[in-house]
Amino acid sequence: MIHSTAIIDSQAEIGKNVSIGAYSVIGANVVLEDECVIGPHVVINGPTKIGKETKIYQFASIGDDPQDKKYAGEDTQLIIGERNVIRECCTINRGTIQDGGITRVGDDNWIMAYVHIAHDCVLGNNIIFANNTSLAGHVTVGDNAILGGFTIVHQFCQIGTNCFTGLNTIVTKDIPPFVMASGNLAKAHGLNTEGLKRRGYSKERIKAIKDAYKIIYRSKNTVEQAKEKLIPLSQEFDDVKLMLEFLQNVTRGIIR
Repeated sequence: MIHSTAIIDSQAEIGKNVSIGAYSVIGANVVLEDECVIGPHVVINGPTKIGKETKIYQFASIGDDPQDKKYAGEDTQLIIGERNVIRECCTINRGTIQDGGITRVGDDNWIMAYVHIAHDCVLGNNIIFANNTSLAGHVTVGDNAILGGFTIVHQFCQIGTNCFTGLNTIVTKDIPPFVMASGNLAKAHGLNTEGLKRRGYSKERIKAIKDAYKIIYRSKNTVEQAKEKLIPLSQEFDDVKLMLEFLQNVTRGIIR
């Protein structure tokens, strides 16, 4: 299951039933957990840990140095969870000491070709990144988000759970949970209602989210005013509480 042309450092840890394709390079301090599948011509440098049943396709570069001029060879990490699919020519970099030193990718993510995930990003679970999506450093993406092809995200932005971005979207501010965004620069275009239905959200939950969206986007409130008006609704609905907590932790402002 390990091709004869693959180069594996003696300090790498390879789990059970791992497959490594032709001409792939597995560097020192790389951990590949059980059932991982590494295609041909993949380069993985450490310290990097990749969870079980993750599949990485050809020409991906995983766990290399962060693209940050402040990086000076510090011992930083990349931690990738379980059952991720990472397609052709993706790049995922390790963290920097300026932000905890770790880039994190959760479980069950679908990462399509030519996606770039920069240093210190934190990704949740069940995310879809379409082709050529690029995240600058220190970006956070919540569970179940879907980023359309060629979405570009500015450093330090936060993208909430169950968000959706359209083709060629340029994100320079935070996107609250459940919001659909598109454009250059990104603007809010309603809620990801169809995605919520597919994930089993009840009509009552979706209505509460819609009411919160109206407070944030349709009532001419400032963010501070919207936070105050969301408090009563957040005490009744956890989804609205999630939206309120997101607004309370915004650092770059939200898309409008």
